[in-house]
Amino acid sequence: MKKFWTLSMLSLFLGASVHAQQFPPGFVDPMPLLAAASEEIGEQDFQCVTLSGTGYSGAVGQTYENAVNIDWDRIEMANYTRTINWETATSIETFDRTPGLNPASWKYGLGWMGGTPTQKQTRQTFIVNGDTGWAIDGDGPPVAATAEDAERWQLDIWLNPPGFLKAARMPGANPKAFWRWEQIEMGRDGNVVNLTKMHVVSITMLGKYLVDATINPQNQIQRIHVMVSEPALGDFNIEHESTNQQQFGNVKWPTNWHSHQGWDDNWQFANDSTGHNAYGGTFPNVQPNVCPNSVPVPTNLQPSPRPDPEMVIVERMAEGVYLLGGGPANSYMVEFKDWVAVFDAPINEKRSLAVIEEIVKLVPNKPIRWLINSHVHFDHIGGLRTYLHIGSTIVTHRKNVGMLNRDVLNYRTQGVEPDITSLWPPTELAEGYNYEAINENFVITDNERIMRVYYVQPLRHATGMLMAYLPEEKIAFQADLFNTHEPPPAEPTPAMQSFFNQIQRMSLDVETVAPSHGQPVPYSDFVEAMGDEGKLCETVISGGAVGMAPCETVDH
Repeated sequence: MKKFWTLSMLSLFLGASVHAQQFPPGFVDPMPLLAAASEEIGEQDFQCVTLSGTGYSGAVGQTYENAVNIDWDRIEMANYTRTINWETATSIETFDRTPGLNPASWKYGLGWMGGTPTQKQTRQTFIVNGDTGWAIDGDGPPVAATAEDAERWQLDIWLNPPGFLKAARMPGANPKAFWRWEQIEMGRDGNVVNLTKMHVVSITMLGKYLVDATINPQNQIQRIHVMVSEPALGDFNIEHESTNQQQFGNVKWPTNWHSHQGWDDNWQFANDSTGHNAYGGTFPNVQPNVCPNSVPVPTNLQPSPRPDPEMVIVERMAEGVYLLGGGPANSYMVEFKDWVAVFDAPINEKRSLAVIEEIVKLVPNKPIRWLINSHVHFDHIGGLRTYLHIGSTIVTHRKNVGMLNRDVLNYRTQGVEPDITSLWPPTELAEGYNYEAINENFVITDNERIMRVYYVQPLRHATGMLMAYLPEEKIAFQADLFNTHEPPPAEPTPAMQSFFNQIQRMSLDVETVAPSHGQPVPYSDFVEAMGDEGKLCETVISGGAVGMAPCETVDH
């Protein structure tokens, strides 16, 4: 019977009788490997699965600082349940997560986007059916996911052992296989405890993603890897490692999951942006083939909370000062005599190219000389390469230079979705003036208009945070320190406190706060949101000088 099962699996993967076939050096026949892996877990008897337990999600691209071998900031997920149905290409995830500043449309991993509605309820639901994905905050209405998020959620349906094997039989999968010796590695998941020969099978999923599965000597798939596109970094690593495979009836399913988004690069061989653990947990409650018959797309599906990134709304704030809004994050343009400066390049290349087109209309023939980078969270650096491509100098804090220079502002080839810099790299990437690294403050001036750039400290949101200030117009530009796209929080956040302290420390005369997320507001609105912390007293501060400071937080 075992021999018959193996031959049956072979015929399924081959689609016909087995023919002798020659493979190039280094490659082997993928069909026996897939057949053995299918037999090992009883894949043919697996139509769907429901699992539950406790896990965590990582806020990919939102770390406090770039450091060696760190996790993305973890957010616990309790009462986690997921149903995956490979026959209908659907997935339903529900879990409890503490409401906070994270976007309501963010599941976990990639996809965090500031400036969109934040999570208000504890219970979270994320569903994908084919090309359509949606999220539900508590008992609220279903809200559509962006096309990019929905495609990643659909891809994730197949990034598990049964899913991979089923995808390998789909038209266009084109399986290829090779082998390699794997050594013991610090923190290695799975069964590699010594030098072990592994086989790897690679297939194409959804017509564009090259996905590979590592199969161990026990014919178990223990690692599945794919590269996706991330606007700031380009080709971006996602890998799922599954262990503790258990028998459930006549099928097997792993109960421990550990997913990287970004390279698990202890030694900094490839990247400085080294956040990795993005999802994981123990999900011991497994029910094979227990799932709803259908997951219909809601008829009342609300539109995505993220506006079209190519829609740019221009608003004049002062002479030569413009807000470039219309998306989940703003940029600001300041005109000088012979050139312009721009504060922040958020979201992605499409957004930045659209913003640049509007700038060209406003000030023809003036180059964008400076691009001020507020901080290096992914949703705020997706357009840096675009501005670099057109000849702008990136102004950033010195703490960000290593990560930006190595991971972002470079010649790195992009295979999934090549951007303009990857396709047509300018010579200046290697020989030009690419960035200005600052420490405490930096001045941009043409001797007529002056713009000051300050390092904001101390700050818990992100290291290397910059703000900008126009003394004549009394405008302070900032990102993620005080957002106005939603009502202010009941209590001042640490980021708000840092922004407030910086204004007092530098004795800035601010009339308007210009945020990355939301509309500009009078400074008095910000002071009101600070509550008692916003009340100032004339106080003797360091060095004997007299200045204004928060009444209860004076730096004596």
